[in-house]
Amino acid sequence: MINLDQIYWIWRRDITKFIRDKKRFISSLFQPLLLLFILGYGFNFIKINSLNYIYFLFPGIVGISVMTIGLTSGISLIWDKEFGVFKLFQVSPASRLSIFLGKAFGGATNGAIEGIIILVFSFLIGIKLSIISFLLVVPIVFLLSLTISSIGLLVGLLLDTFESFGAISSFLIFPLMFLSGAFYPLNEVPKILYYITLIDPVTYGIDILRYLLINLSYIPIYIDIIVLIIFEVILSAIGVYELNKKYS
Repeated sequence: MINLDQIYWIWRRDITKFIRDKKRFISSLFQPLLLLFILGYGFNFIKINSLNYIYFLFPGIVGISVMTIGLTSGISLIWDKEFGVFKLFQVSPASRLSIFLGKAFGGATNGAIEGIIILVFSFLIGIKLSIISFLLVVPIVFLLSLTISSIGLLVGLLLDTFESFGAISSFLIFPLMFLSGAFYPLNEVPKILYYITLIDPVTYGIDILRYLLINLSYIPIYIDIIVLIIFEVILSAIGVYELNKKYS
């Protein structure tokens, strides 16, 4: 059963930890911005749908930054298990669903904060972001971040050490990133690769962001949204099942 107070308490705790860790917060911004300016300007001679490559790349960089932070929600879960905090969750009145959603929303908010900060840099490359576009982008960033956070949490539930999580998350990051269409147009890849990209949830988030930011997409927007929601529902269901199985 869902209890909003319990979800809020767990969410607030994870948000506070993220904001207080200033070194991690600042360093996590560095990689996506480095990718944006090195790849964006390095390949800016390439035109995609008459757009400079850096314009095409920017929504992908926003999605990648959200993905990277979202996956680290699993580290937070392993930290809680390692230092006994998770045992407090177990003996608390919080339901397994509330625990999972609280952690997922915490990771999603952290990722969304990161993505929104990256959005601020849009003016540096000439993308004009209207207030309406910004207000539409924010919930999409959060939905993508929520989906990826759920993946991170599921991995964190299945593993018990920071080392194993680091190895698995590194294994996940590269296919999620390079199969998402962040760096190339989906309509120009071989068909088999195109179909593989469709099993990557990041693909759908970046496609919506690209539509909202530069009016370019390769998948109908309503399908993007529906698929992301389906991914999130399935991942949450699996996560709650694993919680019940391991900690009942």
